[in-house]
Amino acid sequence: MPMQSNPTSKANAGFLNRTWSEWFSTLPIFIILILTLIIGTGEMIHGQLLRVGEHLYGDPATGVQYSFLRADQAVPKCERHPNIDAQVQQQMAASTASDDPFADLFGPKDPNEVRQSLLAAQKVCEEKHQFYENTHEYIDAHPSVKVFRAIETGFFAIFHFGTENRNLFLIIMVVIAALTATINRHHIGLRPAITRMDYRVHDIAMALGNGMLSYSVVSYIYSLSHSGVAVDQNALIINYLWATLFIATTLISVFRLIKTQTPKEEGGRFGLALMAVPLYAWMAIITGVAFIFFMDYAVGQAIYLGFLTDYVAIFLALGLFIWVGMLLTQTRIMDLFLNILRPWNFSPETLTWLILIGASIPTAYTGASGIFVVAAGALIYKEVWNSGARRQYALAVSAMSGTLGMVIRPCLLVVLIAMLDSKHVTSDELFDHGIYVFWFISLFFLAVSLFFAESKFRINSPKVAIPGMVRAFGPVIPYVIITAAVVLFYRYVLNTEMNEFTAPMILPLILLAVVLFDKLRREPESSAMAYGQTAADHEKMVEEHANASPYLRTHDPHGKERRTGFEAAIRFATSETVGHIGALIILMALSASVGGLVEKTEIVHMLPTHLNNIYISLLFIALLLAGIGMTTDPFGAVILVAASIAPVAYANGINPIHFWMICLVAFELGYVTPPVALNHLLTRLSVGDEEVMAADAEAKAKYTQFYYRYERWLLPIMVLFPALMVVTFAPYIFKMFGWY
Repeated sequence: MPMQSNPTSKANAGFLNRTWSEWFSTLPIFIILILTLIIGTGEMIHGQLLRVGEHLYGDPATGVQYSFLRADQAVPKCERHPNIDAQVQQQMAASTASDDPFADLFGPKDPNEVRQSLLAAQKVCEEKHQFYENTHEYIDAHPSVKVFRAIETGFFAIFHFGTENRNLFLIIMVVIAALTATINRHHIGLRPAITRMDYRVHDIAMALGNGMLSYSVVSYIYSLSHSGVAVDQNALIINYLWATLFIATTLISVFRLIKTQTPKEEGGRFGLALMAVPLYAWMAIITGVAFIFFMDYAVGQAIYLGFLTDYVAIFLALGLFIWVGMLLTQTRIMDLFLNILRPWNFSPETLTWLILIGASIPTAYTGASGIFVVAAGALIYKEVWNSGARRQYALAVSAMSGTLGMVIRPCLLVVLIAMLDSKHVTSDELFDHGIYVFWFISLFFLAVSLFFAESKFRINSPKVAIPGMVRAFGPVIPYVIITAAVVLFYRYVLNTEMNEFTAPMILPLILLAVVLFDKLRREPESSAMAYGQTAADHEKMVEEHANASPYLRTHDPHGKERRTGFEAAIRFATSETVGHIGALIILMALSASVGGLVEKTEIVHMLPTHLNNIYISLLFIALLLAGIGMTTDPFGAVILVAASIAPVAYANGINPIHFWMICLVAFELGYVTPPVALNHLLTRLSVGDEEVMAADAEAKAKYTQFYYRYERWLLPIMVLFPALMVVTFAPYIFKMFGWY
């Protein structure tokens, strides 16, 4: 799962100094992301245009409203000046000559009643003609109406087209990104492929998994085509796109088996090679074997791929959030905010706690913990390490930097839970309770970190720290102003507040504005230099930090890329986005397939619906959720949990809000716990395989205690497992003693 090479490099330049990968993957994904933004923002703009149109062109005196002016009115077809007497005689004659035995019951007999009815119809017709004349006279008197309505209906056409085709946009994006991730070996696995054995096992597993997916999708297309009922054309196109993806990835893997890639190392062991297989390939093989060979349900995998299109808004938002995370790497925001903390020279544990609290906000806004880990994990690792912390500790913090924000507003996972279980919980209720869970876990993390601290607590004198902190606020102010300007524009111009539903549209525009500002401002070579510092001051600060920490390094994984121009920065961020979209969303899609397999086997129905003891029920469900979180992507796991486990919990008397709080903390634990430990995999992606291996080697050489040797694995578990137990049992213990 290596990072992609910088697309701005001229060494691999193709047509017009752009690589072929940029033409066929980066550019299309960029267009889809921009279209998604235009569609989402266009809907907001269209709503405001309708309000402005009504304000400008509404005329209460004549009864003209802007909604009547949006298109030319058709000439009324009714007769404006009819001969009423002739029509009365005609209807009376028709009623008398009728052979209908019920004519006397329903037909008019009194000529006066017929006349009144015809006069009422004439009045309605006159109103229609009058309305037609008023609207045309108004449009002729106000030529700007046609210009305005052309703009307004143009925006309507854009977002209507986008809304109607969001499914296609999403699948096209996933297909392109997944193909790119396959070509670049960017899919998420437990370890990277290094040896010849790794590559061979990797390619065999990819060929098998994608081959089974291809067979499932083709079988589903055949089933739809021969069902004898009308099939939605969009559904067929989507399945043809899936078939194209999986057939192409199968052929790529077969080609690589025939023409083997030169490995980094010769040899290898089969057991380790199995760990190099991408997680989604394992899921494809397991579900494919079960559905095709044991259940005679070949279309199963294809049907569960529909999970993406069922929640298309969530996954388009996730794609935008991934882009936001990659754009974040092209800015100085993280460095500049850390500059505010650096003058205090905090001990590693205190600094880490503050960083984790700060990281929870972008984690919540980027919707999923993994995105923030990829975007900022390397910078957090470097900062914690430079403060004097152990490498293993810094890796543990980087992995945890994306977990705490899962329970606070506006995390997408909570929004999805509220959508799936809307009868029992709302997103507001979950967020209101989640903030207490957030503070408890963060404080518990600080306590555990201080317990295992090797160095004494330290902090600079306020006389030294506060002036440096004040100076560091200077460079941050423009970014705060830019963010506030965009948010206020949406709030007062588009009448749209920033929340869990609008954040996917607003955040990318904030980051694009920030990147533009950064590039116009030109980042200095030493991006870590605090505001107002001279080069000599900066070197002195580095030396002071080095004295406090023998492990100081100044490596910045994004430093060179951040000093490119605006267009190159957007291109680089989008190129990185492609690989992450392909790796993460395809993993989520196959997680839904695994959830579907569990549901199909009806294993969950074997769970006891009544355990007769609330504490046994709580423990059983908490451990079950943690197990699901350890092996399955949370977005896919939530589908399974909402359908199968939530009803069991409710039947055992567990409050729905309490249940989902347990679920979210269990998923936080699952993110950092083997056998998958997704956040550790993404930390390795961000920090680099070499750095992780160096940290492991250093820990084994320096420490004999088990904890310090494996701290990057043990610290998150030692924080989150007790936290899960507290969140699970505390409400009932408090009730027992009358405290709650």
